[in-house]
Amino acid sequence: MPAISALLRPRPLVLTLCSALLATAVAAPSALADPTDQGRSWKVTGPPGSPTAVVALDPADGHPSLAVRRGDRTVLEPSPVGLVTERADFSKGLTFTGRTDRAVAESYTSTTGKSERRVALMTESRFRFRTASGARVDLLTRVARDGVAYRYVIPRDQGDVLRETSAFTLPAGSDAVIGKYRADNELPFVRYASATEPPAGSYSMQALFNTPGGRALIAESDLNGTYSGAHLTHEAGSSTYKVGLWNDEPVQVEEGSGLTTPWRAVITGDLATVTQSTFIDDLAPPSRVRDTSWIKPGPALWTWLAGGKEAGQSLDAQKKYVDYAAERGWPYEVVDAGWYFKPGEWEVIDPEWQTKNWMPELVKYGAAKGVKIQVWLHYTLLTDPVEREKWLSTLERWGVAGVKIDFMDSESQERMRWYDDVLEATARHHLMVNFHGSTIPKGMQRTWPQVLTFEGVGGEEKRTNTAEHLASLPFTRNVIGSMDFTPGAFHRPYRPNVASDAGELGLTVLYESGIQNLAGTPASYDARPEARRYLEQLPARWERTRLLTGDPGRAAVLARQAPDGRWFIGGTFAGAAQTVDVPVRLGAGRWLVETVTDGPSGLVRTPHAVRDGDDLAVPVVADGGFAAVACRWHPGRTTCES
Repeated sequence: MPAISALLRPRPLVLTLCSALLATAVAAPSALADPTDQGRSWKVTGPPGSPTAVVALDPADGHPSLAVRRGDRTVLEPSPVGLVTERADFSKGLTFTGRTDRAVAESYTSTTGKSERRVALMTESRFRFRTASGARVDLLTRVARDGVAYRYVIPRDQGDVLRETSAFTLPAGSDAVIGKYRADNELPFVRYASATEPPAGSYSMQALFNTPGGRALIAESDLNGTYSGAHLTHEAGSSTYKVGLWNDEPVQVEEGSGLTTPWRAVITGDLATVTQSTFIDDLAPPSRVRDTSWIKPGPALWTWLAGGKEAGQSLDAQKKYVDYAAERGWPYEVVDAGWYFKPGEWEVIDPEWQTKNWMPELVKYGAAKGVKIQVWLHYTLLTDPVEREKWLSTLERWGVAGVKIDFMDSESQERMRWYDDVLEATARHHLMVNFHGSTIPKGMQRTWPQVLTFEGVGGEEKRTNTAEHLASLPFTRNVIGSMDFTPGAFHRPYRPNVASDAGELGLTVLYESGIQNLAGTPASYDARPEARRYLEQLPARWERTRLLTGDPGRAAVLARQAPDGRWFIGGTFAGAAQTVDVPVRLGAGRWLVETVTDGPSGLVRTPHAVRDGDDLAVPVVADGGFAAVACRWHPGRTTCES
């Protein structure tokens, strides 16, 4: 086995690019602040067009706060920042001792997501404070064109973190699109007319607000086993959302060690800026995987929603699915739960699974057809280090391409440490990862690029989703990273767009996932030849993403560009049947746009010759949508199929 050091890259320091680039792209660093200057506020500005973060220290009781403004408009009112440890209270009674600024510029590529090539330009300001007893804490802030973030840096010997006092206070007139918090992050998003309206309770750390200063999506980044996951808590009638930690449990800090907490982030701007933002990845540490050539995203045939174990957890059944995937040109087939259990016993692992299992034969069969295999695992199989190594090394030896790991259902510090261990091990064994029953991305996909997607969403398997939920996801959950919604289950009677096959088809583009697990049955695809034809054209990854039009909870239309230059478009709408005007914003010139819409006898494909900047009229049924593909127009061209 290769040495770990040959496969994994140590966490490097943030790289700064040449001074000429920084001078033009990022605001110049400020001089050191006067340590005696108390009871005032300090501004942090980023590249041109950025919001402004305002850090303040109250002269009366020394409590710190942070506000966000864009021009003269408010995105966040002054909001509490701080935390409390076993040995110090860093939420009040603080004295300002200094400030240093620097410019941050990074460029990187991503194996998944809205775009492949990324550039992150930010101003970073470090504010240093101390308590009356001399305990020190730094508030580290970053400002970019599309967001503001902060985190705490605590020197060693301050004990465990008992709680954060971090919060986000929305200005009057803000509305909200948020979802209740649960460990698996799978509850639906709901739109509220006012940020004060949601009932008291806990909400997921992926909440979108429409403020007088622009949209604001609250999230976090760089979460690992040194901390626990966060959520938002809200009191009825309040415009403040506080940060809560897992079960209010203390965060353990190793004796003698310091702590750098995860980023508390606000992605902000107009709706397109928020939707297209990569800010959460930009904040995360660079990739720790040196060679990423084996990490390849792409569509997969996933048959669990065809009937679970009745879908066929046997070699013969899975070979048929491989055949179907090969015919469609899909690079993966996913074998879900049941493959390593004793025949007829779905809770007992076959003791001879390593020697008598049919999986190696399926992998070999798939390889001959150009289809790689991914397999489901219960996370408990990977908790013990010895067992984890046995499972992952065996799968690597068999030639399995990836693992779908399920049922973590916790964001505790202990579970985040488990993620750390599994991320290192799967990278070492060249296994791509899809986490289900999981946390949400929070920057992990930049640091560990073998993670192609997460569930962490109320997806296709749910029976209570709403059209409002479908139209919220592009502006909330999918903003922060890949999302395994598992679209394409045309046969499911429970989907909210059940009357709109075109809307279901559009979700395969509207929702980004490094592994797009297509959840329909072969029969359901064959019964819809236009859908099958469209799905056969889906690319493995996206070069760029653009929001064409949208209104969170009501409508969303996104365009994503494939490596061959074509644009794929997906749209979903909540409400009555209508004809929608979709702006064509794909690039100068003329385009051929093939729409797939719902007709009286099934899906209808219609070509349209349009110029960039035109509006395209598209009919949609109630709670429906559409799919489309666009290519450069030239005389005589009638299809975008490559």
